[in-house]
Amino acid sequence: MKQLWFAILCIATTLVASAQNCSFELKGQVTDFHDSTPLYSALVQVAGTRVEAYTDFDGNFTITGLCNGDIELQISHPECETIIKPVTISGNTTITITLEHHLEELSEIVVSGNKKNETNSGTEGHINANTIQQYSNSNLATALKEVTGVSSLSTGNAIAKPVINGMHSSRVLVINNGVRLQDQEWGVEHAPNLDINTADHITVVKGAAALQYGGDAIGGTIIIDGSSPFVKDSLYGKTILSGSSNGRGGSLTSSLIKSYNTGWYVKGQGTFKYFGDYEAPDYVLSNTGSREKDFSAGFGLRKLEHGFNFYYSYYNAQIGILRASHIGSAGDLVNALESDKPLYIRDFSYNINAPYQRVIHHLAKADYYKRFSGLGKLDVQYAFQNNRRREYDTRVGDDKGKPSMDMVLQTHSIASTLHLDAFSGYKFSIGIAGNYQKNTPNPDTGIRRLIPDYTEISGAIFVTGEHQITDKTIIDAGVRYDYKNLDAKKFYQKSRWTERGYNEDFSDIIIGDYDSQSQWLTNPVYNFHTLSATLGIKSVLGKYTLAANASLASRAPNAAELFSDGLHHSAAVIELGDLRLQQEISHKLTTELRKHSGAFTFSLNPYVNYINNFIVLQPTGIETTTRGTFPVWEYMQNNTLFLGVDTDASYTFTDNWTYNTGLAYVYAQNTETNTPIINIPATKWSNTVSYTVPEWHNLYFGLKSETVFTQTRYPNNDFTAEVVTNEGTISKEVHISKPPKGYELLHFDSRITLNSFKNSEMTLGVSVQNILNTSYRDYLNRQRFYADDLGRNFNLSIILTY
Repeated sequence: MKQLWFAILCIATTLVASAQNCSFELKGQVTDFHDSTPLYSALVQVAGTRVEAYTDFDGNFTITGLCNGDIELQISHPECETIIKPVTISGNTTITITLEHHLEELSEIVVSGNKKNETNSGTEGHINANTIQQYSNSNLATALKEVTGVSSLSTGNAIAKPVINGMHSSRVLVINNGVRLQDQEWGVEHAPNLDINTADHITVVKGAAALQYGGDAIGGTIIIDGSSPFVKDSLYGKTILSGSSNGRGGSLTSSLIKSYNTGWYVKGQGTFKYFGDYEAPDYVLSNTGSREKDFSAGFGLRKLEHGFNFYYSYYNAQIGILRASHIGSAGDLVNALESDKPLYIRDFSYNINAPYQRVIHHLAKADYYKRFSGLGKLDVQYAFQNNRRREYDTRVGDDKGKPSMDMVLQTHSIASTLHLDAFSGYKFSIGIAGNYQKNTPNPDTGIRRLIPDYTEISGAIFVTGEHQITDKTIIDAGVRYDYKNLDAKKFYQKSRWTERGYNEDFSDIIIGDYDSQSQWLTNPVYNFHTLSATLGIKSVLGKYTLAANASLASRAPNAAELFSDGLHHSAAVIELGDLRLQQEISHKLTTELRKHSGAFTFSLNPYVNYINNFIVLQPTGIETTTRGTFPVWEYMQNNTLFLGVDTDASYTFTDNWTYNTGLAYVYAQNTETNTPIINIPATKWSNTVSYTVPEWHNLYFGLKSETVFTQTRYPNNDFTAEVVTNEGTISKEVHISKPPKGYELLHFDSRITLNSFKNSEMTLGVSVQNILNTSYRDYLNRQRFYADDLGRNFNLSIILTY
C-alpha cells in the first residue's frame, strides 16, 4: 500500500510541475541614478543561474522563461557598483533599475589618492598624499610651496602662512574637511591652526573661481580633504615617525580607519611634535622651539542615497618667538638692522620662554546628504569652532607668566547646498550659508586689547553652474551675494582718537566717557553688502587644454583692519587700524595653457588682477610705550594692480629620469602713488632632477635647486628715529625697507618602499634641506631684521602603511 501512495504522490507532483507556467517575461530599464539616462551594456543576471541579458542603447533588457515567484537579480555595469535587487515575478513583469554611475564619490578616491577639480576654468594646483607625507613634521604653508605661485609669509620657521599670487591672510580661505577655518587669520604671524597630517589631498584654487566656499577669496582658496573610507569591510591605517637634525626633534602621527560594506565607518588620527631651538648656519636661533599635540576623530554612514558624518579635531600648539626680535628701544632696532648676528644668542635649549604664543583650536561638524533620483544631491552642514589665542611677552612682577593677549573666537556656521545634476549637459549648485561669530578678549591681561569685543553675523547665497557645450568644451559661471554685520565695543585713548581725526568723523559712535582713564568707549557698527561672480571656459584641444576665467571678488575689511589699536606682542609691532576702510573689490582675469600628455608637458598661467581699495599693512614710524620702543605699522588702502605668471614644465628623458621646473613672478603696484606694494614675493625658480626605479621597491632620488631672486620692487618706508648713544641723542635713519639679497638653496630627497610585513608596507625616507648650509634671509620672513634663516637640516622618516 505504501508503494501505491508513493507512486500517486510522484505522479501528482509531476502533473503540478507540468502545469506551472514558466513562460513569463521580465522587461526592464537600467538608468543612471543622477539624471535617469539609460545605461548601455549593463549585465542583468538571475542570481544562481546562467540566465542573463544585456541592456541596449536605451538601457532596456528582456529575460524570458521565468516562473512566478521571487528571484534575485545581479546588475553590473562598468564604472558602477554591482547591486543585488529582489524581484517578484507575477506574470509578465516590468521594472526600472537605477545604478550609481559616480563611484569616485564612494570608493575610487581612496584607491587613486586624487580628487576631482574644484573648478573647471579656474587655475588649480594639487598636492597628493605622498607629498603631504614628506612634510609630516612641518606645516601647511611650507608644503604648499610645492605649488608654483604659492609662497609663505613667515615669522621664523614654525609660524608660516600661505601666500597665493602675492596675497595672504583674509584674502586666502582655508577649507578644512569642508569647513571654512576661523582662527584669527588676520595676523601676519598667525599660522593656520590645523594639523597637515589630517589631509589626504590638498587643492589650491588661485583666485575667486570657487564661489561655493566664499566670495572674498581674492587671493585664492586652499581646500584640505581628509581620506574617504572604503565602502567595504576593511581596517587600515598609517603611522609616520620622522626626525630632524635642525631643531633636534621630530614628530609621530598615526591614523586608523575601520569601514564596513554597509557604509558605516569610524576613524581616528593623532599627531605629536616636539622641537627645540632651530639653528641658522652660524648660530642658534634662541627661543624658537615648538610643541604640537593634535587629535581628530569621525564616524558616519556612506550610502548611495543618503549618509551623514560627524567629525571633531583638536589642535594645540606652543610656538616660541625669536628672543632677539623683541627690542626695547629705537637703538636696539637700529643695532639689530646693522648687525650680522642676533643681539641675543644662547646655547641650544628645548625650553620655550617668553615671547611665545599658545593656540588651541576645536572644530566640530555634522553633515548630512540625501540623493534624489532624477534630480541631484542635497548637502546640509553645521559646524562649531572655538579658537583661543594667547601671546606671551617678557613680563615681570605680578604679571610674570600672564599672557599679553588672550582672545577667544567662537564661530557657529550652517550651510546647505543643492547640487542638480539630472539635466543632460548641465550641472547647477544652489547654496545658502550663515555664520554667527563672537570675539572675546580677556581684560585680565592688564594690557590694552589689540582687537575689541565684537560679534559678527553673516549670510550668503550663491548659484553656480556649468554647461558641456561639446565633448571637449565646457563653460562655467556663478554669482554670490554676502552680507556681514559687524558690531564692536572698543575703547580708544582720547589722544589716539584725536590724532587719527576720529573726533570729526565718528563722534556719533561714542557711548561712554572714561575721563579718569582718558578713554572713549565706542560702538562702531558696520553693514557690508558684497557681490562676487565668475565666468570661465575650458577646452581640450588634443594634447592641450586651454582655460580662461574672469572673476569679480569682494571682501569686507576684517576686525583687525578696522579696529587694531595697540601692541601686537608676538609680532613686536604697534598695529593701527582705520575705521574709514571700505571693502576691497577685485577684478581678475586668468588664462592657462596646459600640455598634458607626452614626454614634455607644461602649463603657462598668466593673470592680471586690479583691486579697488586694496588694504595693506606697512610700517610708518616708531613709537615708545611703557613696554618699550616698537615699530608702528598702519593699515592703509589704495587701488592696486597685480600682474604675474606661473609656469611649470616637465620632461621625461627615460622611464627613470625626469626633470621638473617651475617659475613664479608677481608684479604689484599702487596705482595711486605709483609705488610698489610691500611684502610681495620675489621671483622664484625651482628645478628638480629625479631618478625613479619602480621595480626596485619604488626607489626615488631627487635633487632640487631653489633660486629666489632679489626683490627690487619695494616701497620706501624708512623713517628717522631718536637714538640714544654714548655721545647723546641723535637722529638716525632706520633702514627697514630694503629686502635682503637673493639666494639659492640645494635640497635632496630619497625614499624606498619595502613590503616587509604581510598586508603592509614600510617606506624609508632620507632628505636634506639646504645641503650647502647657505646663510640667507628671506624677504617674507618677518624675523629677517634680526637673524638669518635656517641652516642645513637632515630628516629621516619611517612610514608604515597597513
